[in-house]
Amino acid sequence: MSSYNLLSDPIKKYVRDKRWEELRPIQDAAIQRIISTNDNYILASRTASGKTEAAFLPILSKVNFNEAGIQVLYISPLIALINDQFYRIEELCKYLEVPVTKWHGEANRTLKEKIIKDPNGIMLITPESLEAMFVNRPHNVSHLFSNLKYVVIDEIHSFIGSARGAQLKSILSRLQDLNSKPFNIVGLSATIGDYEEAKKFTGNVLHTKVLLDKTSKEIETEFRYFKNEGIELPLDLLKDLYLETRNNKVLIFPNSRGRAEEVAVKLKKISEKVKGHTNYFSHHSSVDKEVREYVEYFAKSNNRQNFCISCTSTLELGIDIGSVDEVVQIDATNSIASLIQRVGRSGRQNGAKSNLFLYATDKWSLLQSLACWQLYKEKFIEPSEPMNLVYDILLHQSLSITKGHSGIKLVDLIKQLNHNFAFNDIGVSDIEEILNHLIAIDFLEKLKDEVIIGIEGEKVVNNRDFYSAFTVEDNFKVVSAGNKIGEIPFSPQVKEDENILLAAKIWKIKFVDFKAKKIEVIPTNDGKKPKFSGEGGIVHPEIRKKMLEIIYQDEIFSELDKNSSEELEKMRREFSVFDLQNIESERLLLVSEKKVLFYTFTGTKINRTLKLLFDVVEIKNILDDKTSMFYIMISKEEFLSKLNLISSNIEIIDEIVTNELEKNPDSLTLSKWGVYLPVKFQIKMMKQNFYDIKQTQEFLLSVNRIVGNL
Repeated sequence: MSSYNLLSDPIKKYVRDKRWEELRPIQDAAIQRIISTNDNYILASRTASGKTEAAFLPILSKVNFNEAGIQVLYISPLIALINDQFYRIEELCKYLEVPVTKWHGEANRTLKEKIIKDPNGIMLITPESLEAMFVNRPHNVSHLFSNLKYVVIDEIHSFIGSARGAQLKSILSRLQDLNSKPFNIVGLSATIGDYEEAKKFTGNVLHTKVLLDKTSKEIETEFRYFKNEGIELPLDLLKDLYLETRNNKVLIFPNSRGRAEEVAVKLKKISEKVKGHTNYFSHHSSVDKEVREYVEYFAKSNNRQNFCISCTSTLELGIDIGSVDEVVQIDATNSIASLIQRVGRSGRQNGAKSNLFLYATDKWSLLQSLACWQLYKEKFIEPSEPMNLVYDILLHQSLSITKGHSGIKLVDLIKQLNHNFAFNDIGVSDIEEILNHLIAIDFLEKLKDEVIIGIEGEKVVNNRDFYSAFTVEDNFKVVSAGNKIGEIPFSPQVKEDENILLAAKIWKIKFVDFKAKKIEVIPTNDGKKPKFSGEGGIVHPEIRKKMLEIIYQDEIFSELDKNSSEELEKMRREFSVFDLQNIESERLLLVSEKKVLFYTFTGTKINRTLKLLFDVVEIKNILDDKTSMFYIMISKEEFLSKLNLISSNIEIIDEIVTNELEKNPDSLTLSKWGVYLPVKFQIKMMKQNFYDIKQTQEFLLSVNRIVGNL
């Protein structure tokens, strides 16, 4: 155990007191590298493999905490994760007498004031709280963080390819500028599909190394199929799910908040009828924070009682809820990364297996689940979409910097933005154009050679919502007898005497206060599923290609139950009318008297781009991205002729998409800050984030034969 000898004496004592027989592989590798080098690191290993300790054991051994200022900054995507990790890190730091401080909107104000008076030790924070500090307390940022040695970014994959990730990069770049010496960054993740994108968060890709722990955990997997004809889940599925989960500690992941509530309420009803346990909960962003925290506490502290939590991605990240026996996924996840995160919640103890049950309610969901599972076994995780042209975050950060400086010379603002590594792909002329636009719309006001926040800008910057890159849902607070149950998005269902499901209970709406955005409810006994809004996610082309491959192979999958196997065979028979020879270069066209169906079996973004192109050349169509199929409303001959026209002009697809978006600016689907950009930049962002011109061109080049049914 040579790496153990590199640790400081207090940290060695921590390891001994924990009675660890050996260090985990990722800990062993991280200790040796972090202590002996000044590189940045991405630590990638499966869930519950000890990544937090892998980062902190060497960092705490290496850093001199007698120096002034915060020495280590831990950045997390979730407040709940900060609260959870706080106890682990605090326990470690007791051996060094190093203070650990939580800094977020819900943290203790007295402790915050104490750390400002005497900044030292370790701070745990979210990107939004750092942003707020830069805007409102810039002197504190310098006072606290100008002597940083390490920044640890937890669940770094959750930031990759998002506006929030671009904001975090910008904040890290601004923090580096404050420091006399560069600090090091350590990113932690269980699921990264593209290490190059993760490295960009350090601002120094060449001096960033990836430590990858390839040891895997055995996963017992079973697919079950229950065809769903209606809106609500089939009773047979729920009964089967109840029998499977009643004697275990279980997390169930449906794909929406409404479905999560339906599962929790209905399983609880079944359990009451047969006198089973009552520990059925729901956990998602609409459930009140205190209720969610109680659910987490119950799961973590009840070793003997079984429980069932029906949840969304709120329990996908690494919040510790103790031992979980089984994970259930209802219908396909949109990504392999998401599926892996969820599976990793079970079998966290050493030597324990992970148990995964995948329930599907329609054939396409079954096929997509199976494709994700097969790709995972082939060690494929979809790479995150790079977001290089983050004009919206540049706009936001220009306001943040101006406000934080209480006015700044325009040339200095341009210099800061140009120097910021989050905006490496944005040229100076674009920066100048965006800043001039902000002056024109009165977000910034020019006074001689300086800019200050303008009148319109003040309205935006002084809003509490300014610190985040994501849009906050317009929710109504749900209250019963003065107690907050949670929040739900407004929908036509929100009216008196309607029933809603929330926090695993059924409620009747008694009064809706539209002014106060408050819904008064009372408990009731029968309920309808609430209509929670939410679009399907983006599916990677490799998943769709694997779906096509599965249809055209004879492999029998041992993970499938009888119903699943029969459904897959039925799909194979349906598609056997196509004489497909090559899944790389051929796609399918089903022609009948009444319809023409074009199956692309490609990713969401390519399908969106194709739809736009079809619209331009007047191919009347309806896209069903779930099945990766276009319903074509013109003749087969006309369709093939027009498809050939697009394929023979692939070099001008970029131009076609740009022109179409310029003609229809109302069609632009924009980010929170993108709405304030000049239209030219809105279009560039739309082409990057919503469409994929390059991959569409490659798809059309590779598909050289359309296979019709016989």
